[in-house]
Amino acid sequence: MGNTAAVTVIGLGEMGRALADALITSGHPTTVWNRSATKADDLVARGAVRAATVEEAVLASPLTLVCLLDYDVTDAILRPAADALRGRTLVNLTNGTPTQARETEAWAVGHGAAYLDGGIMAIPSTVATSQAFVLYSGQKAHFDAHKETLEALGAAKYLGADPGIAALYDLALLSAMNVMFDGFFHSVAMATSHTEGNAAGFTELLVPWLTNMTQVMPVFAADVDSDAKPVLAQGLDVVLSSVRNMAQASRDAGVRADYFERSAAMLEKQLAEGLTAYTAPGVVQRLRTSS
Repeated sequence: MGNTAAVTVIGLGEMGRALADALITSGHPTTVWNRSATKADDLVARGAVRAATVEEAVLASPLTLVCLLDYDVTDAILRPAADALRGRTLVNLTNGTPTQARETEAWAVGHGAAYLDGGIMAIPSTVATSQAFVLYSGQKAHFDAHKETLEALGAAKYLGADPGIAALYDLALLSAMNVMFDGFFHSVAMATSHTEGNAAGFTELLVPWLTNMTQVMPVFAADVDSDAKPVLAQGLDVVLSSVRNMAQASRDAGVRADYFERSAAMLEKQLAEGLTAYTAPGVVQRLRTSS
């Protein structure tokens, strides 16, 4: 027989409802609470129990998952029910910063609760599919105790004892996604500036190109982690020439070139300082120091 531990879900926005739905589907007795109680109607119809208060919701299960707008909302909702957390496990899947995660762990532990912080790497429609994974950090014993239940949401990835590391990785992954989408929109704006250009046709070329380029990332990562000479390197002058061309083509197409102009200025400064190679470790280091 599979794991059927009871679980509480607090927060029933699109993601919270997807989490609760996944737990119900997996056979977990599921209690739900949301400030707008009607958001639980479809879940209750599927077998969930609607709690009247946050305290009632927390007391209903040994494990409570929280998925709310931000940590301020989380604090405002949980603080009045703090005593109910004693002896239970709180898993906070609300998006926030590493500092907020550490502060929330200290607060939860101070009220006798076990705490894990998490980051959901999925959209609501992919929760509980092979595409989804969820990051967790905090004391490993707490993760191990509930891993089987947490796997109902997506592959459970434990990162370490520091409760802030899940939030750090979550936001780092989201930053890569956001910059990727910004690049997509910029490239589409350039391509569609031509009378014969269209977004769909251009995207048919862009997706395989970007997919192919992602295969270089593990090599870049190995270079960043290594003290040896980087495997991948380009001449700074070659990169600068390309960046200048992208900036000019953007301007000619009536598209903002801010990013490329800033990049060109940075590369020019590096060349003036005597640097000649463009490498992953060099780029990462300059980002860290904001130089």
